Amino acid sequence: MQHMANSMVGGVSNNNVWYVDSGALNHMTSHGEWFRDAKDLKTPGFVETGDDTTHPITQIGKVPLSMQDAQTKYLKDVLHVPTITKNLVSVGQMVEEGLQVTFNPNGCFVEDMKNQGKLITKGERNGRMFTLDVNMPEVNSMLFTHGKGVGDIGIWHKRVSHVNLQGLKLMEKQELVGGLPKFGVEEMMSEVCEACQSGKQARHPFPTQTTHVSSKPLEMIHSYVWTTKT
Repeated sequence: MQHMANSMVGGVSNNNVWYVDSGALNHMTSHGEWFRDAKDLKTPGFVETGDDTTHPITQIGKVPLSMQDAQTKYLKDVLHVPTITKNLVSVGQMVEEGLQVTFNPNGCFVEDMKNQGKLITKGERNGRMFTLDVNMPEVNSMLFTHGKGVGDIGIWHKRVSHVNLQGLKLMEKQELVGGLPKFGVEEMMSEVCEACQSGKQARHPFPTQTTHVSSKPLEMIHSYVWTTKT
């Protein structure tokens, strides 16, 4: 707990990982852009960390999380604390909401006890810490809407009908597409586009004439010989 608390202080982190914390009284994050229906606190509030520093709470609201089954669930009553650097999920708060949190060497598992113990989400074990296996739908949508973040060229490649890199850089140079970012001269996509790879594959044509035509049975025999001897 002391290590986690100390690592929370400092510059704001850009990662989307949520740490499952049995010592946190509330869910909390520094990412104000993730909130839905955020409300200002009626009275000022603070979060105290293990190094005896306090961090102001600015708002409270709910944050959407995309689960493994592609459904979106909301973390309720999440605190917006701009000066912490980790996203924390409170075990105590989940238990109050009727969820069961189980930890074992394989990870952590969150089950809905109001729905016959249905698995809501699971998490990974990283040393002595556990993180939820969820995605941030708001982050994903912002990437595709604004073309921001890691892999900009790959995102814009898909947005403009899978045009090649030379075409993208030409559009940027001639300002043919509004909002298209400036790409570096040596910038490349981080991975091969599977759709382009499949769509542009070619094969040799089938031969129009055969090279040999058999005139009687057993004139040509095709066989496959296999043996265990080397």
